[in-house]
Amino acid sequence: MATKKKTGTRKPKSPRATPSRAAKKSPAGKGKGKAPAAKAPARKKTAGRAPARKKAKLPVVPQQKAGPEENPQAKALAHRIGQLLVDKKGEDVVILDVRGKTSYADYIVVTSAETDRQVLAMAENVQVELKKGDAPVRALSTEGTESGGWVLLDYGEVVAHVFRTELRAHYDFEGLWADTAREKLS
Repeated sequence: MATKKKTGTRKPKSPRATPSRAAKKSPAGKGKGKAPAAKAPARKKTAGRAPARKKAKLPVVPQQKAGPEENPQAKALAHRIGQLLVDKKGEDVVILDVRGKTSYADYIVVTSAETDRQVLAMAENVQVELKKGDAPVRALSTEGTESGGWVLLDYGEVVAHVFRTELRAHYDFEGLWADTAREKLS
């Protein structure tokens, strides 16, 4: 069986000029005397998408300030909590700036400790010290003081997480907020 080599890539003038696949595959002289069926023009595959439409021009919106406003009271509270944790030998104390990224807080303070007892002592120290002074601050909520592996202190705009070291590595809390600004205190 001899094969014919294609020379050049010339497009047919009409869809009927292209022989069908069946006519190409069948050997010459074995057809039933019928003319080969015409092949429909090839369509561009769109993988289930609708045909592209022209995009409408949107009105120009004036540029807004980049990022949410600074909250100096929340920032000061976050630094105060961070310093209290450093004073009680908190390891790897980090303040995450989550303004504009979450609705429940502006800053998250994260630290870790070696034992459950140290985690509880650090959390209790923060609560006691923040209640002292001219402007006492009380936690809105406290979670995890029964177990001691992970204690959460909620002060409204500032949330503090005190982890046992292996739990902090397991949950990779900072990985959740990888795109936020952070300040390392210890």
